[in-house]
Amino acid sequence: MTLVSPSLLAADFMNLDSEISMINKSKADWLHLDVMDGVFVPNISFGFPVLEAVAAKCNKPLDVHFMIVNPERYIQQTAKLGAMMMNVHYEACRHLNRTIHEIHDAGMKAGVTINPSTPVSMLEDIIDDADMILIMSVNPGFGGQTFIENTINKVKRLRQMITEHATSTLIEVDGGVQSETAPRLVEAGVDVLVSGSYVFKAKDPHAIIAELKALK
Repeated sequence: MTLVSPSLLAADFMNLDSEISMINKSKADWLHLDVMDGVFVPNISFGFPVLEAVAAKCNKPLDVHFMIVNPERYIQQTAKLGAMMMNVHYEACRHLNRTIHEIHDAGMKAGVTINPSTPVSMLEDIIDDADMILIMSVNPGFGGQTFIENTINKVKRLRQMITEHATSTLIEVDGGVQSETAPRLVEAGVDVLVSGSYVFKAKDPHAIIAELKALK
């Protein structure tokens, strides 16, 4: 069954308590948290005060995605939150292998994200160490963007690489995940679907989450 990680970026921040309560009661597997610094991506989202508040209320594992420069500076602080997954960008880490091992040493799973322009072949030498690869299916920085079609081919290539390496690395996709793209992504080999607007803006978020989870 597909894992679903709704993206808090699309939530109503004036009613964050009720939005977290909805996630807690839903069939969502994780909660996806996008941290942006306005440097690595052209937007600023939220930082540790919000992460700490969410961690105190949310009973789902936290899937924290850092879209920032030098994310290794925040490994210990993220671990202290009780985060399950710390996801860092391939493009933002000078010493990615070291960062992955430092995330593991802090007691978290390590995710590696690649932007739309980064080929999956760049992951060849870290695929055995990463717990998850997140393929961005939009250019990072803003929610509600149009899905980039080449993502399907990237997922297939990554799935082949994972099979060849005989690893249990998960594939996650974030950006433009909705009723038309989600089935094709899962068919291509995606394990975890991140969805923001499609979940949080829906009349019945519970039904949307259940719909995504049922894909196989």
